[in-house]
Amino acid sequence: MKTSLLKDIFWKRFKKNKIAVIGAIIVFLLFIIALFAPLLSPYNQNDIDRNHILEPPSFKHPFGTDDLGRDVFSRMIYGARTSLLVGFVAVGIATIIGIFFGSIAGYYGGWTDRIIMRFIDIMLTIPTFFLILAVIAFIGPSIWNIMIVIGLTSWMGVARLVRAEFLSLKEREFVLAAKAMGASDRRIIFKHILINSLAPVFVSAVLGIAGAVLLESGLSFLGLGVQPPTPTWGNILTLGKDNIEIAWWLSVFPGFAILLTVLGYNLLGEGIRDALDPRLWEAE
Repeated sequence: MKTSLLKDIFWKRFKKNKIAVIGAIIVFLLFIIALFAPLLSPYNQNDIDRNHILEPPSFKHPFGTDDLGRDVFSRMIYGARTSLLVGFVAVGIATIIGIFFGSIAGYYGGWTDRIIMRFIDIMLTIPTFFLILAVIAFIGPSIWNIMIVIGLTSWMGVARLVRAEFLSLKEREFVLAAKAMGASDRRIIFKHILINSLAPVFVSAVLGIAGAVLLESGLSFLGLGVQPPTPTWGNILTLGKDNIEIAWWLSVFPGFAILLTVLGYNLLGEGIRDALDPRLWEAE
């Protein structure tokens, strides 16, 4: 099929999937909120007002205030920027590492494949969340440490996807023709095989962003993630836990934001996966 025809089929199938379109709208709105946080926020996220501590939602403070009188709505908006930044950077790191190891294992095979896959198997036996907790406790919590550690502990799934694609594609005619013409291994890997195996990687990356946001929120909730006063949905939830009986809004709004974000990325990822599945195109 020509590229334009493939694009037409993809968009046709994607637009027919109403759930996927809803996910795309949610992701787009979250991106706009994070991008234009300074314009959308009615207050500075760290402004303290001792006269309005733990006030419930009102016209002046739509999501109420926290234990320091800070506007929760403003902190939620800036928290979207922090959470999505962690998600995108962490998944970017994981995707790059996964593509590197997966392509080498799938292309060369043999002992190279066995060594890399046994290392991946070992990594997969370690509970990721507890591994991250141990590393963060050792090096200290910060936004950059969180992004790097999540990325360094989340690449195994991408590597296995890329390896499977390489094992399938490296025996195709266009790869054999490139080898016959004397193309280098690097050119064959990056110019011929990898470009044809990025569809499942892209789907995995979209789904991975949801997982990274959820993981960062969990770490921040435990006090091992992004540290105050930088707002994240996780550390706002921590305040909600400490004041659950008198300030319900500190738990409900960030919890709903995390739920909506994870749901949006999962719906978008599932929709993209279905639209890219060539086995379903015959029905079109």
